[in-house]
Amino acid sequence: MSFERVGGGTGLGVEPAPAPRSSDATTAAEASPSMRLQILSTEHWSLLASRSLAWNESFSRAGMFLTTLTGAIVALALVAQASAFGEGFTLFALVILPIVLFIGLATSIRLRASNYHEALCVIGMNRIRAAYLELAPDLERYFVMSAHDDLRGMGITMGVQPGGGRLFWVAQMVAGTPTVVTILNSVIAGVIASVAAVRVGLGTSATLGVGVLGFAVAMVLQEWYAQKAIAKAQFGQHPLFPSPED
Repeated sequence: MSFERVGGGTGLGVEPAPAPRSSDATTAAEASPSMRLQILSTEHWSLLASRSLAWNESFSRAGMFLTTLTGAIVALALVAQASAFGEGFTLFALVILPIVLFIGLATSIRLRASNYHEALCVIGMNRIRAAYLELAPDLERYFVMSAHDDLRGMGITMGVQPGGGRLFWVAQMVAGTPTVVTILNSVIAGVIASVAAVRVGLGTSATLGVGVLGFAVAMVLQEWYAQKAIAKAQFGQHPLFPSPED
């Protein structure tokens, strides 16, 4: 143990030098390969569980919306038979359809949030695979999923078929659950506008035009929100392991 003099005059005071900190003795660079593998594996399983929760929420929310929409259509059909499509039917439609539209909009927002959550999990798992390959490069030929965290690597991990160009990606987006829910919401908005037009006494042509306008406005607003959310999500993501050029 080392000592040093403190104070002045003839007094002699000694105190021990500060002990070295544990962070100075053990650094991250000294972690053994087995410890690194354990940490990466734990994080990998955590991301898998988190991605599974995102998928379950997406399916449950979409199923809840479709169930509500189906029940509303059945209720409207019963009221239409009872009221012969009279004022009672239009009044009932203007009450129940906005509720269904609200559930649909909330579902659309949550689906896009779940998709963003899933994308983060995929990025994290791809980076962990890159770390696996750094520890054992000879295992690369056994990996089916990607070890690159750019858009191409995410597509491979998420099971998007390669090839087809931009048109293929557009087709995949159109077939996605958020797009289907968006279209259904726009149809409901158009129906609400048409029923309101019938309620105020507009003609058939005017009612049809109001419905088409309501559908178009709803589509534009939802796509505008989706594009802003996508741009905001992409702004903070910078690939650390981009895919090699062909």
